[in-house]
Amino acid sequence: MKIHEYQAKEIFKKYGLPVPGDVLCHSVEEVEKVMAKKSGMVVVKAQVLVGGRGKAGGVKLAKSKDEAVKMAKEILGMDIKGYTVEKVLIADAVDIQKEFYVGLINDRNSKSVTLMVSAEGGVEIEEVAKNTPELIHKFNIDPLTGLIDFQAREIGMQLFGDVKLARKAGGIFQKLYKLFVETDATIAEINPLVLTPDGKIWAIDGKMNFDDNALYRQPEVLNMREADEEEQKEIDAHEKGLSYVKLDGNIGCMVNGAGLAMATMDMIKLYGGSPANFLDIGGSSNPQKVVDAMNILLSDENVNAVMINIFGGITRCDDVARGLIKALEIIKTNIPIVVRLSGTNAEKGLAIIKEAGLPTVGTMSEAAKKAIELSQTKN
Repeated sequence: MKIHEYQAKEIFKKYGLPVPGDVLCHSVEEVEKVMAKKSGMVVVKAQVLVGGRGKAGGVKLAKSKDEAVKMAKEILGMDIKGYTVEKVLIADAVDIQKEFYVGLINDRNSKSVTLMVSAEGGVEIEEVAKNTPELIHKFNIDPLTGLIDFQAREIGMQLFGDVKLARKAGGIFQKLYKLFVETDATIAEINPLVLTPDGKIWAIDGKMNFDDNALYRQPEVLNMREADEEEQKEIDAHEKGLSYVKLDGNIGCMVNGAGLAMATMDMIKLYGGSPANFLDIGGSSNPQKVVDAMNILLSDENVNAVMINIFGGITRCDDVARGLIKALEIIKTNIPIVVRLSGTNAEKGLAIIKEAGLPTVGTMSEAAKKAIELSQTKN
């Protein structure tokens, strides 16, 4: 789950991180009211759930009320990577001497939270990692001890090279780690963390993502969710007992079991196709699940063909077949579908599918090849 910058900063403030004053506005009129009470420069920042706002013109420095209002008019309604800007953050500007990057992620290799810092702040960290990876310093944090004082100060010294600043930075790193763990975050990022000429350190931007599987114990975080259309599909699918993740391809996949789903996507890629999604209907034999799954698959306008790959264990293939026929009676579509059934009641299921005139195959590789062929015919 992703949240906006202004929401991340609310969490930062709660944990005592140094964040400049800011106000969220949903309209130009709100910006005018805010600016009537402010003096000095402000930054007008688009609030969308995507990176690269600055490059797209969604972050601008305003030296006066009139400039702030003008910039808000330009930014509100702007399209940034497919997201429409519906709100802006009016943040107090700070005098920047130097920009830094600080971030926390879960590192599966070390089985710990990893703190990443770099003196190359203010740009997308992915670009730094790609072009100059040696400029990113990584520190694995022991989950039993957390980030100890001397470790935090040592990291601060590597970043700032000054004892006083290292102590300030160390405190920020420790607070960031505390909020990361306590909110079940998967990413907690300050980019940039800035140093001002008077020796102050500010977190002027924030990004946080959270573990969806832990949201049940994070009600405050869950209340911050603003799902876009695709994320809403994933949420709706989860509520129906399905696991769904949208991808960029054109072959819709319906599978039972996460391992088989991954193998199915690999098989499609192996033969030159591109999967449109990960969709696991699980082990239930409820035909309604198939109806729900087909609704989700066919709502994706990029899907040109559907590959159904079921290995029946607990799941009965004849129930899947009945669910598919029921779904196609409800959903009128000309999108081609190929079905591979194996395991419990596979013969009964295949008989139902064949009677409905849908193509069936015997193996997973045949299913992938056929689905790719049908997707190209649809084009």
